[in-house]
Amino acid sequence: MTDNEILSSYVGSFVDELVRSGVKQAVISPGSRSTPIAMIMAEHPSLNVWVHVDERSAGFFALGIAKVQKKPVALLCSSGTAGANYYPAVIEAAQSKVPLIVLTADRPHELRDNGAPQAINQINLFGDYPKWFMEMSLPDSSSDLTRYIRTAASRASSVSSDAPAGPVHLNFPFRDPLIPDLSYPSLFSNGREENEPWVSVPEQVRVLKEEGIQQYADRLAGQKGIIVVGPQENEKLASSVFSLANALGYPVLADPLSNCRRTDEPLLVESYDAFLRGEVNPDLYPDVILRFGAMPVSKAYMLFVKQLRDARSIVVDEAGWRDPTLCSTDMLSVSPVQFTDALHSAVQGVGHNNSKWIEKWQEMNAKTLDVLKSVDTEELFEGHVFSELSGMMRSDELLFVGNSMPIRDLDNFFNPVDHSPKVMGNRGANGIDGIVSTALGASTAFPFSVLVIGDLSFYHDMNGLLLAKLHQLNLTVIVVNNDGGGIFSFLPQREQETHFEQLFGTPLGLDYEHVASLYGARFDRVTNWEDFRSAFITSRKVKGLSIIEVPTDRNTNLSLHKEVFAKVKHIAKGVS
Repeated sequence: MTDNEILSSYVGSFVDELVRSGVKQAVISPGSRSTPIAMIMAEHPSLNVWVHVDERSAGFFALGIAKVQKKPVALLCSSGTAGANYYPAVIEAAQSKVPLIVLTADRPHELRDNGAPQAINQINLFGDYPKWFMEMSLPDSSSDLTRYIRTAASRASSVSSDAPAGPVHLNFPFRDPLIPDLSYPSLFSNGREENEPWVSVPEQVRVLKEEGIQQYADRLAGQKGIIVVGPQENEKLASSVFSLANALGYPVLADPLSNCRRTDEPLLVESYDAFLRGEVNPDLYPDVILRFGAMPVSKAYMLFVKQLRDARSIVVDEAGWRDPTLCSTDMLSVSPVQFTDALHSAVQGVGHNNSKWIEKWQEMNAKTLDVLKSVDTEELFEGHVFSELSGMMRSDELLFVGNSMPIRDLDNFFNPVDHSPKVMGNRGANGIDGIVSTALGASTAFPFSVLVIGDLSFYHDMNGLLLAKLHQLNLTVIVVNNDGGGIFSFLPQREQETHFEQLFGTPLGLDYEHVASLYGARFDRVTNWEDFRSAFITSRKVKGLSIIEVPTDRNTNLSLHKEVFAKVKHIAKGVS
């Protein structure tokens, strides 16, 4: 075989096995050293290829696709610092348990550590964040090479997908010449025509033994308990959780990213972040907490849990040990749906009398919701953005939410209704980077998507808007523009007047209409809620990218938040 045939067979086998193992999407950051993989990926008939010239945005775009499809996405770049720009997305994938297959092309070994251009140390480039790293062999004519490279592809897909999901990293050194022969006869089949993978890896689910289920059934039945569901992506969990809640007589505190804020469930408590602030009525102290998923967004909930030193705190989370409160008494790394269904069967028929306990939580929830819905809307109050969206968005649409203030306002002011959209966010590392690109990646699975984001976070990932322009992706970006870091107004730093604006307020003074012009987006800057509704309805009708800017004042926004939560605190004292 010629060098070109060896290269084509090697890379073709790898790409084909990725596809056979379930990888259907690839995001490529263009470069020279990655040419063999890039060209063969573009040639494969069953692989959908996206190209983004900015590696940092490309990484988050791939993350968004993988996040919504729950399948690994291949992410490819050239050698040198290109891969380093993937690092934030790799961290987010690891922290939020999203499957990514990161492929970095590299110089061959003889061109490392000797001053060759575009050569850095790429071995374990992403530290401990990938679940698995492998330095791939150089292409050669070994008879075992096909089995080797296909096994590596299958393993990469399997390891990234297995719970807890996450990123894997394969580093590919290539020598010149880099151009593969796309007409090579067995570019993809390599002697095997059927579409089955060469190595099959069935899905594996961790379960608790029957005697373990019975032990927890005995511990939970008859107790004053709460079920808490933090950010998690398993859409099957909601039905199981509410069935169990009804059997036990437990209210369900559901995070906005939990997929469990269902309007038809009387045991749903969605306003807990508001009424758990400050002093909490002891009548709401549970004996047991059963938590699923990651830690909820709500800081008020976390502080509440830390007060409950005598409560049994059971965390069911197959994604790992996620308990920043350090209050857990039981950590169960098992399938949450399997555990919940089995526990529900075990507690069926067990008598409990939790009606008064449930009524206290329901009363508190109902009164708090009344306050949150009664906020004066004359001003462009940031929280009211979500009140408006809750009435206008549909169940087949996506609402992606940025970090800092937007996710917190979503928690309190987005009222779930029968036609509520799919709600997503990046809560792995809780950063403001890559939000635009992640939302765009996720938007590829929906007919219409909305991103609510702060002005600093929007600025941080403006390069991500390029794919919206190139592919006419349907995304409406609502930029809440308070000209700076609005969340710091709620933190102790606000009292440091001498340096507050310079170090924390950080006003940018940017005109985002120019951004819209650069990326071919429709733009509206609203001054009232009637304008907002009109702009939003128009954006749904227009294909492609729309930007709606909502200018707000940080000081006014702070005052309105304080006012509404003071009202909640007042009614909380009256509930007994």
